[in-house]
This record gives sequence, structure tokens and C-alpha cells, in this order.
Amino acid sequence: MSLPENDRRIDYIEFQAVDLEATKAFYSDAFGWTFQDYGPGYTAFQDGRLDGGFAKTDEIPKGGGPLVVLYAVDLEAVLEKVRAAGGTIVKPTFDFPGGRRFHFQDPNGNVLAVWTDQPAQ
Repeated sequence: MSLPENDRRIDYIEFQAVDLEATKAFYSDAFGWTFQDYGPGYTAFQDGRLDGGFAKTDEIPKGGGPLVVLYAVDLEAVLEKVRAAGGTIVKPTFDFPGGRRFHFQDPNGNVLAVWTDQPAQ
């Protein structure tokens, strides 16, 4: 993934789901999506063009929507650019299987995430 042409581009869309099994059945039946489970609380999907995932939650917040995830070659540098541009870090950098990411809020209140497959510097 760590190709310079992917740097700071939308890479992944993440939704929330109360019932992962029902969600997988629906999108598989309706759209032919395939899934890869990553433990009991997460499933990734492939729709043939775009990758994304569903994170288990107890309830969908009012006005909830997908989490747009951008890719960064240098996560720390992008985090500093987000701060300098006026973004607010709402979830500090954390590890997950396959990489690290943080979540930020833009000046309009939209929450997005940035991830990398590169190790911490």
C-alpha cells in the first residue's frame, strides 16, 4: 500500500453495524460483496472496486454515517498537517491489525480517519 501516489487519498470507507451477521448477509445477497472477519467486532468488505468495513457497535448514533479513511505514507506528518490546518484530533493514533490510524474532526464537524501500514517512527 505504501505507494507515494496513494498518499493522502481516500482509501477505505468504514460503517457501523449493530448486527454484523445480518449486515454481511444483506450486502452479500443484495450486492455480491465478499467479507473477511477480523475478530468478533469487525468485518471488512470488498465490493469489487472499493474496500471498506463494518465495526460492531451497540447502536448507531443519530446522524451516524460512514467513516471515510485516508491513507498516509507518513502518519505523524499528516497528523501535524491536520492540526496545523485547524483539525481536531478526536481519537489519538492507535494500532490495529495491519497498521495504525487516528481520527480527526474537520472545521465543519465531519469525522474522518487517516491510516498507514508503516511502523511508528
